[in-house]
Amino acid sequence: MPDRTEFDYVIVGAGSAGCVLASRLTEDGRHRVLLLEAGGRDTNPWIHIPLGYGRTFSDPKVNWCYSTEPDPSCNGRRIVQPRGKVLGGSSSINGMIYIRGNAADYDHWRQLGNTGWSYDDVLPYFRKSEDQARGADDFHGTGGPLVISEQRDFHPLARAHLAAAVEAGYPLNPDFNGAEQEGFGRYQVNMRNGRRWSTARGFLRQAQKRPNLTVETNAYANRVLFEGRRAVGVEYQVGDDIRVVRPKGEVILCLGSFNSPQLLQLSGVGPGALLREHGIDVVADMPGVGAAMEDHYLVRTVYRCKQPITLNDVVASKFKSAGMVLRYAFQRRGMLAMAPVPTGGFFRSDPSVASPDIQTHIVLFSTSGKSGKQGAELHDFSGMSSTIILLRPESRGAVEIGSADPRAAPLIKSQYLSSPKDQQTLTRGVRAVRNIMRQPALEPFVGEEIEPGEDVQSDDDMLEYLRNFGNTGFHPTGTCRMGVDATAVVDPRLRVHGLDGVRVVDASVMPSISSGNTNAPTIMIAEKAADMILEDARGV
Repeated sequence: MPDRTEFDYVIVGAGSAGCVLASRLTEDGRHRVLLLEAGGRDTNPWIHIPLGYGRTFSDPKVNWCYSTEPDPSCNGRRIVQPRGKVLGGSSSINGMIYIRGNAADYDHWRQLGNTGWSYDDVLPYFRKSEDQARGADDFHGTGGPLVISEQRDFHPLARAHLAAAVEAGYPLNPDFNGAEQEGFGRYQVNMRNGRRWSTARGFLRQAQKRPNLTVETNAYANRVLFEGRRAVGVEYQVGDDIRVVRPKGEVILCLGSFNSPQLLQLSGVGPGALLREHGIDVVADMPGVGAAMEDHYLVRTVYRCKQPITLNDVVASKFKSAGMVLRYAFQRRGMLAMAPVPTGGFFRSDPSVASPDIQTHIVLFSTSGKSGKQGAELHDFSGMSSTIILLRPESRGAVEIGSADPRAAPLIKSQYLSSPKDQQTLTRGVRAVRNIMRQPALEPFVGEEIEPGEDVQSDDDMLEYLRNFGNTGFHPTGTCRMGVDATAVVDPRLRVHGLDGVRVVDASVMPSISSGNTNAPTIMIAEKAADMILEDARGV
């Protein structure tokens, strides 16, 4: 197929960020945009049923189904790393929890030299995207494309969980995304009327009606094309057809923290020795591409439930399962309409910590965590879980190509527990969550502790538990880090350092990981990036 030159921008990746950019860059009708997505359209019905995320967790039709390389800090285990391969990306298969992070996260980004990324700078972009069910105020907006709502049902375990947190000495917090993050409360979610509200649904649906937006699915990007130090196009493949598009403006990579560095490396931008090892001509020797990966390591405590009210019980009973399906079909309520984690909290593992460094949830089901497969089969008993998530890890991993084949999975080299401080923080977090789960409010529900088990008490035993049973919160960031230092990949306007015509816009640009679920910050990054791209086009 001949080169295509009719577009101003090519966006590679229609995930959380790509859908936002496609919408915002085409709003005024002045720019022609091509959006490429390696996956298909979001027609799988399980995508749109909130609890259906369990069905998409290991479905290769909508999920890249990645896993880490054997992690020496986790006793050589491979840990699953699902990523969305569908319109909406990971916003089409995630847990739908809307968390921005802590205001201090963004002030820290600014302190690192990233002008324009303080909390005061980014708050307007969070507000811009929102259609907040609670209404507009200083922290929230309404009328935006992203629906943020309350969960429609309040499970008795969730209610007891909040009461137990208060009994353990933690404050209640009605809004984790408001004036303060610390405390316990109900999670808000990206849902409307019991259905998932992904960025494909919120941002892309209306944009697809515009004549200046073209969306191609099942389009695998092979490489970014360079002439000297300028990106001039993208080579991609649809079926057996190799196609080339050469935009008049920019190439914008929105493939996420695994695939954005992978595509840069395949295109000759990355650690020179690695690229030469795989026979790739070096366009720019940039050691930071793929380095400095951060993620939220997660471990769970698992309990028998004294009452048959968990998802384990519903799935085990044909009668209860049928009732759950019927209630959802006719009322859009019940467990199928719920996020997997209805309530949770943010707390400090030690009083000396300036802001919360642990996040926790109550989980209305239980699976075995040892395999690292959080989407494994439910236990055959009435079970529930509570998570402990490390919010600000010191440990760093990396993403590298394993071959010059664009279809080969990237090598995800995690080092989740390589930092002693991370080990200590998680250990304190486990002990704090155990204390919450044994408060009087949860006594009618919480039975025997299955994982880690009451025999795990010492620091050494706890560390082995962390190594053997932990996995991830699925929040990889930082592999195309924004900054002004020598190892940063993009500048504060998200342009790749030393190159022209190419930006990265996704979670990979985070200079440090946000303190919470990363979907909302990724949407904010794309909202801000769209303004910067349009400003640069106007010469502002």
